[in-house]
Amino acid sequence: MDTIKQIAKHFRDVHFGGNWTSVNLKETLADVDWQQATTKVADLNNIAVLVFHMNYYVSAVLKVLEGEPLNASDKLSFDLPEIHSEEDWQRLITKTLSEAESFALQIERLKEEQLFEDFIDPKYGNYYRNLQGIIEHTHYHLGQISLIKKILYTHKGE
Repeated sequence: MDTIKQIAKHFRDVHFGGNWTSVNLKETLADVDWQQATTKVADLNNIAVLVFHMNYYVSAVLKVLEGEPLNASDKLSFDLPEIHSEEDWQRLITKTLSEAESFALQIERLKEEQLFEDFIDPKYGNYYRNLQGIIEHTHYHLGQISLIKKILYTHKGE
């Protein structure tokens, strides 16, 4: 399997399953309702904010892979629009998973030699660094979501 296909697979796996850790975003969120997703635990970000935050970067880089300019700011990456219902929550999950699949498809369209070319500007590093960084970022926040979920479910029974 070439490097491009492996990166796309690794990205899909963290979202849809099959990765080395046996944890993925789709299954982790499957039994989380909107009230749990928006529940604050201590001083941690809630699950909905973390999902939005992870997808913020996927969405921004997806646009670049589709030929658009980079239009993102770290300071906006936690600005989740209010979630007032299960429908709002499901819309966020659907957007996140749909854009994840589109992102993987765009990765597969890259040429091997692009991996080590500058991503937009040399200050951002190369394509490989950015793609791998998004995968690492997703795993990191998926771990946080898993822990927050355990805390919520533990306190639910009290």
